[in-house]
Amino acid sequence: MRNGTATTFILLGLTDDRPLQVLIFIFLFLTYRLSLTGNLTIISVILLDSHLKTAMYCFLQNFSFLEISFTSACIPRYLYNIATGDKVITYNACASQVFFTDLFGVTNFFLLAAMSYDRYVAICKSLHYVTIMSGTVCRRCVFCYWEAGPFIIIPPLSLGLNLEFCESSTIDHFLCDASPLLKISCSNTWFMEQTVIICAVLTLLMTLTCVVLSYIYIIKTILGSPSDHQKKKAFSTCSSHMIVVSITCGSCIFISIKPSAKELVAINKGVTVLTTSLSPVLNPFIYTLRNKQVKQAFSNLIRRIVIFSRK
Repeated sequence: MRNGTATTFILLGLTDDRPLQVLIFIFLFLTYRLSLTGNLTIISVILLDSHLKTAMYCFLQNFSFLEISFTSACIPRYLYNIATGDKVITYNACASQVFFTDLFGVTNFFLLAAMSYDRYVAICKSLHYVTIMSGTVCRRCVFCYWEAGPFIIIPPLSLGLNLEFCESSTIDHFLCDASPLLKISCSNTWFMEQTVIICAVLTLLMTLTCVVLSYIYIIKTILGSPSDHQKKKAFSTCSSHMIVVSITCGSCIFISIKPSAKELVAINKGVTVLTTSLSPVLNPFIYTLRNKQVKQAFSNLIRRIVIFSRK
């Protein structure tokens, strides 16, 4: 985003109604605190419990870290804007927010693809799971999806550095995002819009192909199992991941598919609020409430804290 005449931007937020702003502030503050608490708890439990050292929990730990990072790149700034009434954001802060929200969002997709492959190995190649998904393989997967994020977002962001903002510096959103920025730019944004679409479609195709293929083989394996208990256990293992994939991909597709960035983004603002606030809160509960090992590890951690506090 080349700084033509604009050195700062004004974030309009979600509403100018002060009582409604107070309700939004309370809602976002509570969901942000719950998100931090839930995801930090998962990270701590996996880090401290020696039984949770498989690739599945390594990915889950990274997933919780990404959720914290993504929501922290969006929500605190808007909470500050509501609390102080200061809607001004500097050019550099806006560019940084675009970079980090895109980076964590795209990386999240590749992580979900890696988690689907992990579930495929766990169910379809269960006898060789420890060998296939070894610590070395897990670390390589972590490295790959953290590298994939910058690889995808660098082309559109490098084009964004050349955007000019001549007349308007008012962003019709509660955060700096590509779509409202393209809307107020006085540059020709057609090529960048097409680049954003190509990168988004490329990300969705690569990650969803991995997810779909993994679950095709998983479903075939489950249906071929003679044991009802094994079928129920396998479906329970995969259901948490599928719920998270559906929420993440569904919201992303809804936000991304539109004819042009020059159109109104009012509907997308509401979806973005849910994506940046509710999803990071729900995901820890989705995984922990359906995972006996995590619940057991959490209980053990609480027991150790209680025993330690009594000494």
